[in-house]
Amino acid sequence: MDNSFLVSLSKLELMAFFSGYPLVYAVARSFSGNLKEKLGNSIASLLPLAYALTGVLFVGYQLKKLFPDYFIENITLTIQQPYLVLWGLFATLFFIPFFNKKPVLSLIHSFAFFYFLISDLYLQLFQSSANNNIIVNDMKVYVSSLLLNMSTLIIVVLLSFLFTYYKKHKKLLL
Repeated sequence: MDNSFLVSLSKLELMAFFSGYPLVYAVARSFSGNLKEKLGNSIASLLPLAYALTGVLFVGYQLKKLFPDYFIENITLTIQQPYLVLWGLFATLFFIPFFNKKPVLSLIHSFAFFYFLISDLYLQLFQSSANNNIIVNDMKVYVSSLLLNMSTLIIVVLLSFLFTYYKKHKKLLL
C-alpha cells in the first residue's frame, strides 16, 4: 500500500470525528439562550463536554484499531500522523473544569481538523484537474462528523437535563 493513501485515510478518520464540531458549535450557540430556562444550563456551557465525549469515542476507536497489539512497533506502524492523532486525543482534556469553562477553546481545537475539509475543497475547486470524488468523499465524512457531534451534544444535554431534574426532585422528596 502507498503511504500517502494511509495518510489520507488517517486524515479522513480525524475529520470524521472532529470536523463537524464548528457547525454544531455555531448552531448550539444560536439556540443556547432559548433552552437555558428549561435545562438550568445553557447548551453553550455543555459544548465542551460534548466535544470531550467525541474525544473519548476517538480514543476508543484508536484503541480498537490497535487491539490486541499495544506495543510501540505496532503503534508506529498503525498511526500514520502521530501529531494529529495526539491533537485529537487532547479533546478529552475538555472534561477538566479549566478547559470546560471556556467553550471557545473546543472550537479552536476543532479548527485544526476543519482546516482539512476547507483545504481539500479549495484545492479541488481551483485545480485544473479537479477530482469530484474527493469532494464527494469529504462531504460524506463531514456529514457523518456532523451527526456524531450532534449525537454527543444531544446525549450530554439529556444527561444534564436528567441530572438537573433529579437534583430538583431530590430536594422535594426529602
